[in-house]
Amino acid sequence: MTISLEDMLNSPRTGRCVVMGILNVTPDSFSDGGRFLEPAAAVAQAREMLASGAEILDIGAESTRPGSRRVPPDEQIARLREILPAVVSLGARVSIDTTRAKVAAFALDAGAAIVNDISAGRDDPELFPLVAERACPLVLMHMLGEPATMQSAPRYGDVVAEVEAFLSERLAAAVACGVSAEKVILDPGIGFGKTLEHNLALLAGLGELAALGRPVLVGPSRKRFLGELTGRTDPAQRISATVAACLEARKRGATIFRVHDVAALADALAVAQAVEGADPGKKTSL
Repeated sequence: MTISLEDMLNSPRTGRCVVMGILNVTPDSFSDGGRFLEPAAAVAQAREMLASGAEILDIGAESTRPGSRRVPPDEQIARLREILPAVVSLGARVSIDTTRAKVAAFALDAGAAIVNDISAGRDDPELFPLVAERACPLVLMHMLGEPATMQSAPRYGDVVAEVEAFLSERLAAAVACGVSAEKVILDPGIGFGKTLEHNLALLAGLGELAALGRPVLVGPSRKRFLGELTGRTDPAQRISATVAACLEARKRGATIFRVHDVAALADALAVAQAVEGADPGKKTSL
């Protein structure tokens, strides 16, 4: 059974962890581009992720890997037209990963429940008003520049402070357009205009973002910085590193985890939560 939106938005208070499975219906995503362009393949992957413990499926029709090209809204919608309603019909709670209001409107009409905007409302001035009208949850992410240029020598004075200030400002901008602050989720944008050192600093400093009082989403899944740390050049071999990054993020207040490898993370979170909930003083019988 998928998580309720209320439970997701209350996760900082309850400590409830939410696994968001990634479904890229693109030909050029960095890890799985082209694998799920066909509806049958996409639905099969969605079904597998739900069975493995995903409570939200984040569907995107535009790659945002470094150097990627922009995809017009109509092309995104064409990629989503058959796939998104079919995934919703599985009983999935769906998030639409787009920066375009036209795409978000199509997805919400087709049954999506959440808008995930990596531009935090900067790409399309119509997106915040749309979200306000539909009263749906909204993910705001930090990104330096845009996907085509974001990894061109990114620089910060204090990456944690600057990302926190950016997200605070974008939260205020969304609220000024009528979006309920209680429905906003914040994402530091791991890998989006950040070096290895920036990503590590953000993961270590997530507590400062969590202090803003909104759920924190992290998406380190299979990313390049994990390869730099482990020597794994193949993104598909970065599953263990992804799990480790998510568990560290959880310790610092993140509650929503966007990943490709749902089963591995769901199992790790189940164990971590069970250990935390155990009573070390309780006597057990052999």
